Amino acid sequence: MTPKTDDKPEGVTRKLCQWIQDINLEDVPDDVRLRARYLILDGLACAIVGSRLPWTETAAQTVFAMEPTGNCKVWGYNDKAVTPLSAALLNSTAIQAFELDDWHLSAPLHSNSIILPALFAAARQQAKSTSTKVSGTNFLLSVIVGCETGPRVGLGLYGAHMLTRGWHSGAVFGPSASAAAVSKLLSLPTDAIEDALGIACTQAGGLMSAQFGSDVKRMQHGFAARNGLFAALLAQNGYRGIKNVYEEGYGGYLAMFGQGSGKEPPYLPEEICKELGKTWQSRLIRVKHHSSMAGTHCTIDCVQALQDKYADELSDPDAIASIRIGMTEAAFNHGGFDVKRPVATTGAQMSAAYTAAVQLVDGQVLPNQFRDDQLDRDIVWDLIGKTECFHDLDLGEDRYAQRVTITLKDGIELSETLDNPRSVSPGLSNEEILEKWRRLTQGIIDEKTRDQVQQLVLDIEALEDVCIVDDLMSISVSNPLLS
Repeated sequence: MTPKTDDKPEGVTRKLCQWIQDINLEDVPDDVRLRARYLILDGLACAIVGSRLPWTETAAQTVFAMEPTGNCKVWGYNDKAVTPLSAALLNSTAIQAFELDDWHLSAPLHSNSIILPALFAAARQQAKSTSTKVSGTNFLLSVIVGCETGPRVGLGLYGAHMLTRGWHSGAVFGPSASAAAVSKLLSLPTDAIEDALGIACTQAGGLMSAQFGSDVKRMQHGFAARNGLFAALLAQNGYRGIKNVYEEGYGGYLAMFGQGSGKEPPYLPEEICKELGKTWQSRLIRVKHHSSMAGTHCTIDCVQALQDKYADELSDPDAIASIRIGMTEAAFNHGGFDVKRPVATTGAQMSAAYTAAVQLVDGQVLPNQFRDDQLDRDIVWDLIGKTECFHDLDLGEDRYAQRVTITLKDGIELSETLDNPRSVSPGLSNEEILEKWRRLTQGIIDEKTRDQVQQLVLDIEALEDVCIVDDLMSISVSNPLLS
């Protein structure tokens, strides 16, 4: 009979929970605090762009039809409020709606889409139930806690290897991030934080086959945001969760998701607390430059480099005989699939072949490249038909390295190899994130609101009530694909 885990020595779960309870904003390095503000701003920009896209609208209208008015705002809909769990789900779906949001380099998840919606919903619920305002300082610290927790849990499962295996890694790692962040916001004690993580982890999961055209790919991080929020709210009220959930051998989180990993050992519990409070996972969060899955960014940058070097040779797509895209294992399994015509926006944004083709044709991979009238162009599909993606063993273990080789009909071969895309190294600066915020929101919200949100977020530690930002985000916005 399996022994109860309550009497086991303190493990990584308990250590993580203790850290979450004890950490103060003064413990966080200045650069991490500053970067977190810009990451929040980027997440809100992605939500504004995504809130009224067709697939987000479908989800929102479905929820509106099912439940009565609640106390939590739905971003982009100035007349709608729902329950906390639904707000977390819908606002997360908006952030994840167009492949514009952040990701972690080693343990892929989209932190903003998991953490921000859960925290704003928790702040609203806290104000309703206890008349307590959540300060910007508390909110910022809670964001950082979530940004630290999610990747560490992911590293316990070898990070990007989860994508190779077919799991939607962010949906697997994400409930922990959401539960940790909300637990910090609610000032839960260590025991309750452990309960929250135990409740959250049993709700983890997500299939990466969602990338081949389903709308649900946009919502899977929303499930994580909602489930982590639900877990923390349950724990706040004394509901007991799984103890020692990460290291438990029978039915534990790492043990179960580690099954079939092909790794030895199959999972790494020590990664969860490794150099906790010394090595900051937030520093490995990156912001997207292109509107596509992160594994395609090096493809796009390789093509762009070739266009810069050989502008005349590549000015005519008809002159191209073949395109070969060499990718590392995780990137190939995630984005090297054989994309078929017709393709939905989701599948196009996940495809290295599609993004390479539109970069060659349009010179950019931004939201306009995924409009309905752009997805079925003959010129793009002619190039895709000439494209082969393959796992290039010569690129080694670096997940982001890629090689694009274009052969012209006259036999000339053009090739470019990059170790990383620009969005990975050096990564977008804070100033570039600010420029992205302004570019993405241009024409979708009014300038006054844009400037107010920007000022409040970048000076968030001075805020007495973070719900002011939530109010501003609930204004009506337009569909960027129609504007």
